[in-house]
Amino acid sequence: MNTRLHHLRKTLKLNQEDFGKRLGVTGASISRLEKGERNITEQMILSICREFNVSEDWFRYEKGEMFLSVEDEVSEMVSHLLDESNPFYDMILDIMHTFNNLDDKGQEIICNFTADLAKRIAEKEKKEDD
Repeated sequence: MNTRLHHLRKTLKLNQEDFGKRLGVTGASISRLEKGERNITEQMILSICREFNVSEDWFRYEKGEMFLSVEDEVSEMVSHLLDESNPFYDMILDIMHTFNNLDDKGQEIICNFTADLAKRIAEKEKKEDD
């Protein structure tokens, strides 16, 4: 996996420091993982795959494509959200049931509100990056 980690990082055109920041570790930690001086933990595998949209089968076994398709990514996220070990599992189910019980106008209002909120967050993040 250490060589695939290196290959992934190079494909993403990130240095070790920037790659590590996205995962909450130092560039030196990434260097040790790439060199095989440290084992890649289960948590690190999951973090890498989630953060960079990487296929777990590719990362673990070099099977299939490096990156998940959009459909696979959505499927993977939904699967994680609906895993009973997710601490937000009950809340997510309640939100889904509540939304489903709304009439068409109520659902439209929620969708419009969510789209507006996402737009405002993106604009705020863009201003912070500038």
